[in-house]
Amino acid sequence: MTLTRKLWIGIGVLIVLSPLGLIVPDYFKAGPAWGEWGMDEVQKMTGYVPKGFQRLSALWKAPLEGYAFQGWEGKDPFSTSFAYIISAIAGIAIIAVVAFLIGRVLAKEHE
Repeated sequence: MTLTRKLWIGIGVLIVLSPLGLIVPDYFKAGPAWGEWGMDEVQKMTGYVPKGFQRLSALWKAPLEGYAFQGWEGKDPFSTSFAYIISAIAGIAIIAVVAFLIGRVLAKEHE
């Protein structure tokens, strides 16, 4: 088995496991996953929202906000696991395509 094949198998396993970030915190009533806080969660945890966070929060809106499809917000974590997996596949596909294109450009420069 080639190293590339092992890499893709590992990535596939991580894709399938990605819903754990949604399921585990919900199961233990732990609130949102670590680091995935919006301004309201930061306000609740710290008592204020840093000005830089306020300013930069409007800069980027996720294509699949909340890792869910439109209309799927608020469903139970097991139902939205499918959307998590699709989000993971989409993100990895975008990164792979960009990395491939950058590699092609750099390879042409060194011919």
